[in-house]
Amino acid sequence: MSFGIALMIRAELGSAPWDVLHIGLMNQFGLTVGTWTIIMGFLLLAAASVMLKELPKAGAYANMLLVGIFVDIFLFLLGTPAMFGAQLIMLAAGIVIMGFGIGLYISPQCGAGPRDSVMLALSEKTGATVARVRIYMEVIVLIAGWMLGGPVFVGTILFSLTIGHITGFSLNYCAKWMNRLRERGMTVENIN
Repeated sequence: MSFGIALMIRAELGSAPWDVLHIGLMNQFGLTVGTWTIIMGFLLLAAASVMLKELPKAGAYANMLLVGIFVDIFLFLLGTPAMFGAQLIMLAAGIVIMGFGIGLYISPQCGAGPRDSVMLALSEKTGATVARVRIYMEVIVLIAGWMLGGPVFVGTILFSLTIGHITGFSLNYCAKWMNRLRERGMTVENIN
């Protein structure tokens, strides 16, 4: 997922709404995109914990830390291509990789990430659908990031229109893959 985020940022054609916010915060207050990813993740996990009155699973903390760390590593390693066509390919690859990354981290069911934790908590507390809560969250974050100077462009729109479909496909695929691994572990490797 971090690699997809970094590809989208380095394509310089617009970022995902949460990354627009992280880049806007970086532009205004310093630190790195990955550091802001971790800080915002911590704040979101704290908010979800207060709303649900329970601590998040270990996977939520791992997601928060590892995504932020690896975003910074990949941003350090990647550069922006000079040709527009290469930037478009980088953007498209970033969106697809990010969608599959989401499916990969959710399929083991070790805990939702910070943004998903807040989304689920708000849905539970307000009675609104998950889809409605997510749309409001994304719009609010996008506006805040844009006002802080984050990069909103065609890639932001493309991400918003396609990530749900890609994630839906990847969740289904990754869940089947994870189930096959579990079955293999039980029958072949005798985990117990």
